[in-house]
Amino acid sequence: MKKIIFILMLLASSLAMAAADIEINSPAVASIRSSMHARHEQMKPLYASGAIGLTRDGLVGVRDANAIPLRERQGVNSLVAAENGDRNALYKEIANANGHPEWEAEVRNTFALRWAQKAPAGWWYQDPGGAWLQK
Repeated sequence: MKKIIFILMLLASSLAMAAADIEINSPAVASIRSSMHARHEQMKPLYASGAIGLTRDGLVGVRDANAIPLRERQGVNSLVAAENGDRNALYKEIANANGHPEWEAEVRNTFALRWAQKAPAGWWYQDPGGAWLQK
């Protein structure tokens, strides 16, 4: 049932964002994407281990702190905070680049669903209700 709701939300979000270009590029968007891309290699093992996952609001969350050695937790928290700062900035910049800053929430929702859909097998994501699911 949760997967059906997730698919319906994905379809509704896609229809709502039909007019928005989420692939739009601007200097600000390119800079944010570059920063996120550079950080991604550090985050991949954390996604794969289940320590972090994709949240329902288009961010990244620590899902299982016990999967992170104590000495590494501060670094992981900093990595997640930097990623979430970039994600928040990305949603805002894409909405602005489309000439509709009021679309920021819809851009965020579209990305949240899209990233969960495109996540590799084994990664964790939150369904619309906030429950963690493994892909």
